Amino acid sequence: MGKKIAIYPGTFDPVTFGHIDVLKRAARIFDKVIISVSESSSKTTLFSIDERINLIKNSVKNIKNVKVDKFNGLLVKYAEKKKADAVIRGLRAISDFEYELQMALTNRKISPEIETVFFMPNEKYSFISSTLVKEIAAHRGNLNSFVPRAVSQKLIKKYSKSHK
Repeated sequence: MGKKIAIYPGTFDPVTFGHIDVLKRAARIFDKVIISVSESSSKTTLFSIDERINLIKNSVKNIKNVKVDKFNGLLVKYAEKKKADAVIRGLRAISDFEYELQMALTNRKISPEIETVFFMPNEKYSFISSTLVKEIAAHRGNLNSFVPRAVSQKLIKKYSKSHK
């Protein structure tokens, strides 16, 4: 049996401790986890694709079986290209479930051989979202409980420029 590969997709704008917690859980189960940063999204991002990739790489450099990549287009087509067995999704609260279920069933219809695996982060991270983190940063709140230091510094820099 070959190596089990999982894709952990998202915009990661920015990466949070919740994302990293889900990633660590997935990395214990799969031989290789590819964090796949979405290039095209309906979301307007604060950080460029390269900034997001660099922040993630810095935040996960101690997890050996993790790679960081970017993708564009349909996730399952990208997953097929990477020979992935599964797509990782984090579930923070029941409010995430309906959207994630819809996406998982759609992906299964397109590519039945790729499973969707849901991970719940540690409860101390279950309320964290990138949107919430950006809101805290915009109001100059303390980010230490939400994101790695490099991410916090980059957020502070971004928002200090926009407030001049």
